Amino acid sequence: MTLIVGYSPDGKSKAIIHLAAMLARSAGEDVVVCSVTPAAPLPSAARVDEEYRRYAHGEASAALDAARKIMPADIEAEYVVHDARSTSSGLLELSQERSASMIVLGSSSAGVFGHVALGSVTSRLLYSSHVPVALAPRGFRVRGAARVERVTAAYNGSPDQDEMVLAAAAVAARVGATLRLAAFAVRGPTPYSTSLGSEGDSPVVSEWAEAVQRDSDAALRRVAALPEVPDTAESVVGHGRTWAEALDDVDWVDGDVLTIGSSKSGPIKLVFLGSRAAKIVRHSPVPVVVVPR
Repeated sequence: MTLIVGYSPDGKSKAIIHLAAMLARSAGEDVVVCSVTPAAPLPSAARVDEEYRRYAHGEASAALDAARKIMPADIEAEYVVHDARSTSSGLLELSQERSASMIVLGSSSAGVFGHVALGSVTSRLLYSSHVPVALAPRGFRVRGAARVERVTAAYNGSPDQDEMVLAAAAVAARVGATLRLAAFAVRGPTPYSTSLGSEGDSPVVSEWAEAVQRDSDAALRRVAALPEVPDTAESVVGHGRTWAEALDDVDWVDGDVLTIGSSKSGPIKLVFLGSRAAKIVRHSPVPVVVVPR
C-alpha cells in the first residue's frame, strides 16, 4: 500500500515529511510525495498562460527537491508533480491511481504551533476522502528513526464506534504499538456526549464519564478477542471546561497518534468530520488520523 503525501509548492511542509516518514517506517508503506499544480484548461475555456504553467511546474519541482533533502535516508519515496483542477481533487485522483491507504497532510500556517490547524485543502478532504487522512500538527518533528508507539482512539461509547476501535487495535498490533481509548468530558455548554443533550453541569458529565469508562472496558474486552492484539490496551477520560483542557488532561508522548472516526451522519466509505470530531482534531497536540465509516 501507499501513502500519498500532499506537499505544498511553497516548500514549507517539513511537518508532513516527518509524519509521513514515521507512518511509513511503522507500517512498511511506500511513499509518494506529490505537489499539485493547476491543470491545463479545456479548449473552450480561457487559455492559461503557458509561461505561468511552466513557472508553476518549476516551483513544484523545486519544492519536491526540498522534500527529498528532508526525507530520512531509510525511507524510499517517489516524487511527482500532478496536474489537477484543485489540490484536493489532485490528491484524491492520485490516491485512487496508486490504491493509496492514506493521504498525509499538514496544518495551516495560520494555526497554533504544536496543534492541528485545518486549511482549505485539509477541510475539503476531511469531508470527501475515501481513504483515511493523516494530519500533522504545525511544526511537528520527530527524532531519528521514530515509529508510532501508541494509537489513541477517540471514543465516546457509542456502538457505531466499535468498528473504528477494532480497526485501530488491528493497526496498533500490526505496527507494534500500544492501544488506548480516550474519551473527552467537557464541562461546558456542549459536553462530549451523543445522548445527554447540552447540559453542562458536573454531575451529568461525571455520570457520562462513568458510563463511557464502562463502555471502554467492554470495547477493550472485544479487542482482546481479536486474532492479533496490541501488547498493551488501556482507556482514559480527559476532563476540562473546554476541549483544549480536556485534551490536555490526557498525557501525550512522542510516538502518539490519535485516530478518530467519521460522523455517522456522513456518507458511508467517505471521511466526514462531525462537529465534536472537528473540535478534537483542532485541539490535538499529536498527529491525527481521520478514518472513513
